[in-house]
Amino acid sequence: MNEGNLQQLYDLIDDIETAMFTTRRPDGRLVSRPMAVQKRAAGADVWFVTMRGSHKLEEIAHDPQVNLAFFKDRTKEWVSVSGRARAVDDRAKIRELYQPDWRAWFGDEGGEQDGTPDDPRMVLIGVDVEMAMFLELNKPQPVVLFEVVKGMITGKKPDLGEPKRVG
Repeated sequence: MNEGNLQQLYDLIDDIETAMFTTRRPDGRLVSRPMAVQKRAAGADVWFVTMRGSHKLEEIAHDPQVNLAFFKDRTKEWVSVSGRARAVDDRAKIRELYQPDWRAWFGDEGGEQDGTPDDPRMVLIGVDVEMAMFLELNKPQPVVLFEVVKGMITGKKPDLGEPKRVG
């Protein structure tokens, strides 16, 4: 994705903390799970942190194509991102992205496994975005609500806008 398209994507997802992260298992089935989006940093378009040995790392090794789904419940806007994921076991990058709340997810099991940036269980997942589809609403919330209620009463699809594509 070019820098302009990437900035447009960031503008859409900046206030969304969690993405549904979808991978493909070796048997072909899709698996989605919620994952916290990490702060922006060079090396990937979107970053996540996970536990070494997790199934998602095996799935990415088998098929790096992933989907990230973002949804704003308040506005009904959504973003669907297709990209390529890879495991990143770079301690300097982990230290750069590290947030204190990671410790809650990794816990302190003693020794090196203490939930700090040097915990060897931590692995990053970097996603390089290839394409994104989104619905961005440029209407005030009361207008969106009116359109939805009108659709419920009339049986006609609400006019919320058309999905757009970047990349």
